[in-house]
Amino acid sequence: MLAPASVGYYIALRVGFAFPLEELNELPKAWVDHYTQNRFMLHDPVIRWIYGNTGSIRWSELDLPDPMRVLEQAQVFGLRYGAAVACFDGNREGQRSFGTFVRADREFTDEEILQFQRYVEKLHRAKAPPTNLTAAEIEALGMVKRGLRLKQVAHELGVTEGAIKQRLKNAKTKLNAQTSAQAAAMASEFGLI
Repeated sequence: MLAPASVGYYIALRVGFAFPLEELNELPKAWVDHYTQNRFMLHDPVIRWIYGNTGSIRWSELDLPDPMRVLEQAQVFGLRYGAAVACFDGNREGQRSFGTFVRADREFTDEEILQFQRYVEKLHRAKAPPTNLTAAEIEALGMVKRGLRLKQVAHELGVTEGAIKQRLKNAKTKLNAQTSAQAAAMASEFGLI
């Protein structure tokens, strides 16, 4: 699917206030190190476009200031031609997903960019919070997030430990989490607790 991105790509899924729920970084390590050391993110015209738009654009079509010459410096690392895609589905948490794809030899075709857009949108939908968590499951996850032990949660809610175990088991299944702590962290990232 991502073969046309010959130099690499970066995809961030369900970015909330600051951090993505998941990221896929296949950009050259030397570029990532240079980008990080120079603190380019806040000055990167691609990132500025991503946070202000949805859809797709070629880097060469960006009409934003680049005072730190981020795109010029990217070329030194073989990132000559790029495309950015961004999606936002109007979710109440304000989470958006985006990707930037790069190659060294030519501009991306419209069809390739459309494939990237569809791929990022598919991943964005797949990482959407579940809508089938019950109020009782969310309540138990909130208490786990606060650091309460199983016995404490049961006591505070006035139910058996078995009932809490079942609620947490159901929540873990719905969130595809391995542990209750992971499920609580995911629910928090989704803005559910």
